[in-house]
Amino acid sequence: MINQSLLVKIKEKLPGVCLANQAMGIPTGVSNRHVHLSAADIEALFGQGYTLTPFKDLKQPGQYAAKECVMVVGSKGSISKVRVLGPARPTTQLEVSKADCYTLGIKAPVRESGALSNSADALMVGPAGHVHLKSQVICAQRHIHMNGLDARMLNVVNGQKVRVKTEGQCGLVFDEVVVRVNEAYALEFHIDTDEANAAGLRSNDSVFITD
Repeated sequence: MINQSLLVKIKEKLPGVCLANQAMGIPTGVSNRHVHLSAADIEALFGQGYTLTPFKDLKQPGQYAAKECVMVVGSKGSISKVRVLGPARPTTQLEVSKADCYTLGIKAPVRESGALSNSADALMVGPAGHVHLKSQVICAQRHIHMNGLDARMLNVVNGQKVRVKTEGQCGLVFDEVVVRVNEAYALEFHIDTDEANAAGLRSNDSVFITD
């Protein structure tokens, strides 16, 4: 295993160097069900002129969990206290797990963020009103956020699909993990609660890209 502190020091001193290796640990971020709201839908759910109240910063710069929550209703059931994430986005997107789909009675496809065409529908209810989500509900494709230097160190490129190995008693390998490269991103492997439970993973646990 490559010494992680040494990698960090090299990364700081030689920002342009390529240190491709697959022993570099990637911290996990476990995502519970949540919704990204447009400005218009924030007002529809919480009232005219309403703005989200930041509750907790997320690892991705500029992103936060808001104090606000909504209820999601499907043909079979409902889920309350679904956390809103901020800031506002151009289009509302609800992200749920497959277990949530069974509870709600919907069929949300596994998609990358923003790929909403022909996705699932649901009703979202807030304290001031409701919003009908039409092709706006997905199960998020597992993915890794990273910046350009992280990508060079891991020898991957934006849009590439890789395999990610976990460790521990329930260790397994996740296929079809999408690499997302952007200079605004912090290194983090994102999976939902179903996947995390299957692998015995918790937030901040390290995982590794494998062949």
